[in-house]
Amino acid sequence: MDVGFSSLRSEAVGAVRTAMVSAENLQLTLKPELSQEEQALTHTRSNPKEAHKAGNEDLKEMLESSKESLKLEAMKRIVGLIAKGRNASELFPAVVKNVASKNIELKKLVYVYLVRYAEEQQDLALLSISTFQRALKDPNQFIRASALRVLSSIRVPIIVPIMMLAIKEAAADLSPYVRKTSAHAIQKLYSLDADQKEQLIEVIEKLLKDKSTLVAGSVVMAFEEVCPDRIDLIHKNYRKLCNLLVDVEEWGQVVIISMLTRYARTQFTSPWKEGATFEENNEKAFYESDSEEKKCHTEEKPYIMDPDHRLLLRNTKPLLQSRNTAVVMSVAQLYWHLAPKHEVSVVTKSLVRLLRSHREVQYIVLQNIATMSIQRKGMFEPFMKSFYVRSTDATHIKTLKLEILTNLANEANISTILREFQTYVKSQDKAFAAATIQAIGRCATNISEVTDTCLNGLVLLLSNRDETVVAESVVVIKKLLQTQPTQHSEIIKHMAKLFDNITVPMARASILWLIGEYCERVPKIAPDVLRKMAKSFTAEEDIVKLQTVNLAAKLYLTNSKQTKLLTQYILNLGKYDQNYDIRDRTRFIRQLIVPSEKSGALNKYARRILLAPKPAPVLESSFKDRDRFQLGTLSHSLNTKATGYQELSDWPAVAPDQSVRNVEIIEPVKEWAPTVGKAKQPKSADKFYSDDEDEKEEEGSDSSGSEDSSSSSSEESGSDSDEESSESEKTSSDSSGSEQSSSESEVEQKKKRKTKKAPQKKSKPTAADSDSDENGNGPVAQESSSSAESSSGSETDSEDDSDSDSPAPQKKTETKTKPKVVVKSKKEVSLLDLDDFSPAPTNTPQSSVFSPSLLSDLEGLSLSGVSSTVQVTTSSFGPVKTYELLHHMTGKGLAAKYHFPRQPCLYQPSMVAVQVILSNSSDHSLEEIHIGDRSPASLSIHCFNTIERLEPEASVTVSMGIDFSDSTQAANFQLCTKEDQFSVSIQPAVGELLMPSSMTEQDFCKEQGKLQGMNETSATITMETANASSQAISKQVLSVANVGVVPSSQNNVSRFAGRTVSSGALVLVSLELKESSAALLTINTEKTVMASMLLRDVKQALAQA
Repeated sequence: MDVGFSSLRSEAVGAVRTAMVSAENLQLTLKPELSQEEQALTHTRSNPKEAHKAGNEDLKEMLESSKESLKLEAMKRIVGLIAKGRNASELFPAVVKNVASKNIELKKLVYVYLVRYAEEQQDLALLSISTFQRALKDPNQFIRASALRVLSSIRVPIIVPIMMLAIKEAAADLSPYVRKTSAHAIQKLYSLDADQKEQLIEVIEKLLKDKSTLVAGSVVMAFEEVCPDRIDLIHKNYRKLCNLLVDVEEWGQVVIISMLTRYARTQFTSPWKEGATFEENNEKAFYESDSEEKKCHTEEKPYIMDPDHRLLLRNTKPLLQSRNTAVVMSVAQLYWHLAPKHEVSVVTKSLVRLLRSHREVQYIVLQNIATMSIQRKGMFEPFMKSFYVRSTDATHIKTLKLEILTNLANEANISTILREFQTYVKSQDKAFAAATIQAIGRCATNISEVTDTCLNGLVLLLSNRDETVVAESVVVIKKLLQTQPTQHSEIIKHMAKLFDNITVPMARASILWLIGEYCERVPKIAPDVLRKMAKSFTAEEDIVKLQTVNLAAKLYLTNSKQTKLLTQYILNLGKYDQNYDIRDRTRFIRQLIVPSEKSGALNKYARRILLAPKPAPVLESSFKDRDRFQLGTLSHSLNTKATGYQELSDWPAVAPDQSVRNVEIIEPVKEWAPTVGKAKQPKSADKFYSDDEDEKEEEGSDSSGSEDSSSSSSEESGSDSDEESSESEKTSSDSSGSEQSSSESEVEQKKKRKTKKAPQKKSKPTAADSDSDENGNGPVAQESSSSAESSSGSETDSEDDSDSDSPAPQKKTETKTKPKVVVKSKKEVSLLDLDDFSPAPTNTPQSSVFSPSLLSDLEGLSLSGVSSTVQVTTSSFGPVKTYELLHHMTGKGLAAKYHFPRQPCLYQPSMVAVQVILSNSSDHSLEEIHIGDRSPASLSIHCFNTIERLEPEASVTVSMGIDFSDSTQAANFQLCTKEDQFSVSIQPAVGELLMPSSMTEQDFCKEQGKLQGMNETSATITMETANASSQAISKQVLSVANVGVVPSSQNNVSRFAGRTVSSGALVLVSLELKESSAALLTINTEKTVMASMLLRDVKQALAQA
C-alpha cells in the first residue's frame, strides 16, 4: 500500500512540475493572476492596491510580448476590466504601443480602449496621432472608423484642423459605416470648437444627400446638434428621408421623426383649422380644376393636405408596429402634433401595447397618455380597462394610471371608476390611497351628478384608522365644501369633533381654516376649538399655528365677547414664536384687528379683508399645462424646459412654397455600343444659337464621329497627323471646363485635312441614325461630298457638337445596335459631313484662337451635372495628352491608347472620364472586346459596352468612368477579347483628378483664408523667362491641372480654382511673381498629399520653356 501511495505521489509531483514548466514557457506567472482573481471574487484581507498593481504588471508583460495571442488575451482582459468599471488607465502606454499591430482583432480592441481613455490621457494619445492618421487610410472599414472615433475623442483644441480634415475625408469614404462615424465625429468636434460650425455644416449638407440608410440617422443627429435652425438643408432631402425611414436603424428613426416633426410644423398649414371640412386624398381637387366643385365650396373651402405632409404620415404609420418603444412613441407624438384630429386615434392601440413593457417604459408612455387624455378623452375610453391598477404596479405607475382614469371619467363611466377607486382607497400603499382620494375629489368637482355621493364617501373615510387617508380626506372635503358651503354645516361639525384625533398638520390646518371661514355657521363650536388650540399652540407645527392666528382674528371680528381674551393670548404667544413668519403674521393681525393710534384707517376694512368670499379652488390635473412641451421629450416628462429643448413652432398661416422640396431627377445617360449608320443631312449654322432643345437632340455628334472613324486611318498618315495634332491640341478647351469633346474632334478633323480625298465605303443604316452616344462611344461613318474645310468652320462645328454632348439630361430614342466598324484600306479615310462649312484649301494652317463670337457663347455655358459651377473663365487652353494603354505587340494585334478629355463624367459625378482608342492592327477580326477583372476589387469602374467585332485595321473610341477616390493610385484591370486577356493600368496625373471651378477673386481669398495651416502647401520656384506673362502662366498651369482661371486685380498674382472630382474638396492655386524670375507658388486644399504632388508638377511645368 505504501509503495502504491508513494508512486501516486511521485506521479502527481511530476504532473505539477510539468504544468509549471509549461506555464514558464508561456511566460505566464500564475501567482499574480490568482491573487487578482481572489481579490476580485473573495475580497481577501490582502492589500487590494498591491494585488491590482501586480495584475497590471502581468498585463503589461503580456502586451509587450512578441506573441500576438498573448497580446490579444491581454486586451480581452483589459476590456473586461473596463466593462466591470475598473480603472485601467495605467495601462495606456503599454496599450497604445500596439495600435500599429497588423492583427485586425487586436487593433479593434486597442481602439476600444483608446476611445475610453483618449480624453484622460491626452498627451500620450497625441504622441500616436500619426498612427491614427495612417489608420484613416486602412483598407479595413472598421479600422478607419475606429481611428476616426479615437481621433475625435482626443479633446485638444490644437488638433481641430486634423480632426476637420479627417471628418471631411471620412464623409467621402466608400464605406457607409465610416461615413456614419464621421457624422458622429461632427458633434464631438462642434462641442470642442464651435467656430468650425460653417465648415461642419458643409459636411452635414453633403452627408444629408447620402442615400445609405446607415448614415441617415447619424447625420440628422449631427444636424440637430450643430444647426437645427437650417431648415433649408432639409428641403431637397425631405422626401428621401421620408422614404428611407422604414429601413433606417431604430435609433436613427427616432431622431429623424423628431426632426421631421419640427420641419413639418414650419412647412405645412394646420389640419386642425376650425370650420374647415377635411377632404381626405382629394386627388381630383389637387390635380384638376373642377369648376362645379369650386362653385359648391366657395363659402367653405375643404382642407386639402399637402402631398408631402401626407407622405410623412403615410411612411411613419408602419413604424407603429416597431418592437422599439422609442420609435412607437416618436410616431405617436408625430401624429399628435401633425395629423388631422380624426386620424390621431390610430396610435392608441400601439401606445396601449407598450403598457406591457418594463415599468420605466410604462412611466414615460403613461405620462404622454395622461397629457393626450385631457384633450381627447375619446381616444382611450375603449381601452379604459388597460389603465386599471394592478397590485404589482409601482407607486408612480399607479398614480399615473389613476390620473388617466380621472381624465377619462364622464357621466357614463363614473360609476365604474368610483367602484375602482373604492378598492384603491383600501390599498396598503398609503401614498397611492391619498392620491385616490384626490382623484375622487376631482371627479366630484368635474361631474356635478356625483358630488354628493363623493362627499359622503369622503366623510366616511374620516373614521379610517390611517392618518394619511383621513388627512387627505379632510383636505379634499375642505375644497369640495368651498363649492357649496351652505348645505354642509353638519360636515364641518363632524370634522370639528374629529379634530383631537387628527395629528397630520395639513389636515389640522384645513379643519381650522374651514371653521374660521364658516365660523358664523358654527358659532358654538368655533370658540371651543380656539380654546383647545390656545392650550397646545406652542407644540403645533408652523402651518397649524398660522391657521390658529387666522381663526383667532376671524372670531375676534365676529364674536369678540367670547374670544377677545383668547385672541390676545394667542397673539402674545405668536409675538415671541421662533418662526419669523408667525411673528410677522401676528404683528400684522394685531395692527389690523385691534384699534389703536398706529393702525389708522386700515382697521375699518379688517372684516372685508379677512372675511372676504373666496373663490372655490379648481381641482385640475397636474398634466394640464404639459401640452406646452412636445410629447415624448425630457421637458414634457419633467414639466420644465430642459437644456437643448427646441419648441415646436406654430402652424404657418400660409404654406411656404412646396417647390423647394422638388429634386431634379437626372435621368441616367445610357451607354450605347459603337454603331455605324447612314450619313446625316447637313445642318444649318444658326442651330448653334437656337434654344430649341429638340433641334439639339436631333443633331448628331459629328465631331465625335469623326474622331472615331478617323482613328482607323493608316499608320503613315497617323504618324504625320500626330506631329500636327500636338500643336493644334493647344487650342482645345480642356482647362476652362467647357465640353472637352471639341478638342478631340479638332484633332481628328485635322487628321482628315492632312490626308487626301479617298473613296468612301458606304455603311448600312442603323436604328441609331448614325448618331454616336453622349461620350463619343462608337464610330460614326458619314458620307460627305466636301473634303476641304476651313479651320474656323471646323472649330465652330466641333463646339456645336460638344454643346449637344453636354451632360444635361437628354431624351434620346436611340436603340442599341451591335458595333460594326467600317474597314478602310491604307491612306483611305471616311470624311465628315461638313456641308455647312465654307470651303478652304486643305493645307490652311489651324487657327489657335477661338472667334470672338464663339468665345462669348462659350462663356455662358455651364455644366448642370457638376456640383460646383464650372464655367469657361479664360481663353487659355491646355493640350490633351495621349498615353499608351496596350501596345499592339503585347496585345496580339489589339492596341489601346487613352486620354483624359477633362469632361464631367456622365455615369457618375465622382468618376473621372477616360476615353480609350482601341485599334486592331492584326490581319483578323477581334471579337468581344470588354473589361474583365479589376484590382483592387473595390475599384469603381464604369465599363464600356462589349464591342462585338473589330475588323482588321479598324479603330473605335469608347468612354469609361473611373473613381480614383482622389488618389493617383493606378486603376488596374484586364482588357479582354474572346480569346485573350491583357492586364493594363491607367495611371492618372494628379491634375486630371480635378475639375475647374469658377469663383470671384473675393470668394477665392475667403476660401483661401479657411484653408490655412496644415491645409496650405507653398514653395518659392524659379520660372523660365518665357513664362513670366499671365497668359504663359495660365497655359503652363492648365497643361498639368484641370482648373479654372480666377480673375485677378493684381498683375503679379495668378489664381486658379478647382475641386477634386471624387470628394469635391476645394483646390486653390495661387502664383505670386517676385523679383527677377522667382515666384511664390501656394496650393490650399484639405488634400495635403495631392497638394504636394500638384506643387511638384506645376513647378516643373513653369520651369520649362
